[in-house]
Amino acid sequence: MKMRIAVTGASGFVGRAVVRELLSRGHEVHALVHSRGVGIDGVRTFPGNILDAEALARAMDGCAGAVHLVGIIRERPERGVTFKSIHDEGTATVVAAARRAGVDRLVHMSALGARADAPAEYHRTKHAGEQHVRNSGLKWTIFRPSLIHGPDSEFIQMETALALKRMAPYLFMPYFGRGLLGRRGTGAVQPVYVGDVARLFADAFEKDLAIGRSYDVGGPDRLTWPELHRICSAVMTGRARAAVPVPAWAALALARIMPASLLPFGRDEVMMSLEDNVCDIAPLVRDFGFAPQPFEQSLRSYWQDGRGS
Repeated sequence: MKMRIAVTGASGFVGRAVVRELLSRGHEVHALVHSRGVGIDGVRTFPGNILDAEALARAMDGCAGAVHLVGIIRERPERGVTFKSIHDEGTATVVAAARRAGVDRLVHMSALGARADAPAEYHRTKHAGEQHVRNSGLKWTIFRPSLIHGPDSEFIQMETALALKRMAPYLFMPYFGRGLLGRRGTGAVQPVYVGDVARLFADAFEKDLAIGRSYDVGGPDRLTWPELHRICSAVMTGRARAAVPVPAWAALALARIMPASLLPFGRDEVMMSLEDNVCDIAPLVRDFGFAPQPFEQSLRSYWQDGRGS
């Protein structure tokens, strides 16, 4: 059944992929955009942000469904952009707007590792956002992805700059490691291709069995950060580059004393990289009928198409 669906975060990396997938299935899309258009034909855009109840009301007018994608990986307190304001308060505002607009179906993007007692504020506020969705009274589905990758992702842009020696440190590819010298290991992730994530979000509107359920989302590969660096550099340059640890304690110390604008990472990014961000995808595969693509296979596909460089 074709629907009118409101999408928050539509101009972002994941948002554009979800919008394209929804349009390809004949849905009408209302996109809430903050500062730029979506750049996709056939989308009706509504200026505003997720803390603007009036803008949300305009975007959700006449919509039967909504997709909430907005999230941040780094705070900008001087701009009022914090994990709490976006993940917690923002989600509460979106849920309230959806209820007022008579939206029936809500599909929400959380994050793998979201929980009340997480060491990272990012995960704690993602958990708080989930509670607003669960208590909304709407027909909801929550997806909790591990690292999402694709040609326009910040992760692939970072890997490209490191692999091609366009970004310091130029002699190696760094990662945060445990221990005095950073050599006592790091976390693992299950990278999942953005096209597979978009497919899941669109599929959710067609599957009643997904109502009232949350799904952990990942690809089939469990990879540490050094393994990710080696795969990316091998695909991008034809040769795996050295991956060298940076002690997490030193990175956290820098994050405490230096302005956020002067660092390419934040405290929560360091802490989350030390945790295993992996999951059992069997329930996802069972209910949605497909398995996400392996990391290296999908990376090679879009890199060779010239979309990753």
